[in-house]
Amino acid sequence: MKEVTIVCDGSSLGNGSGNSRAAAVAVLGYRGYWRAFGEFLGEATNQQAEIAAAWIGLKTLREPCRVKVLTDSRYVVETMSGRFRKKANLDWWEKLDGAARQHQIIWQWTKGHAGHEIQEVADKMARTMAELGRIDEKLLDAACAEIGIKEI
Repeated sequence: MKEVTIVCDGSSLGNGSGNSRAAAVAVLGYRGYWRAFGEFLGEATNQQAEIAAAWIGLKTLREPCRVKVLTDSRYVVETMSGRFRKKANLDWWEKLDGAARQHQIIWQWTKGHAGHEIQEVADKMARTMAELGRIDEKLLDAACAEIGIKEI
């Protein structure tokens, strides 16, 4: 099985205001090479954007893999590790569960805004895509090009 790292983050500008703009980004790493994927989510909450970010990364994989998912969302890590119950956002959890089913996954929390280079890229791109109101593939590619070849 291939070993893949996914570093993901979601952003909801105006979270809970009824006028939010959310986006989610997953940065996938394989053998030190990185590629970013994202989706504009419209009026999603921050929790939904965090779930969506992990979902985007996992649904991108074309075959069963060993995956380490790093996120700054304790909500996602604790829920997917079975320590929190799924009480809300059930449609989002269903998507994530479906994408996760075929993989062997380690869910790992990483502190946001703490200098983790790839997490900072995921965070910045999620915020940028939420601000733009769309996904800009060229910006995602440029952000990954700045990372270079890195193992984590």
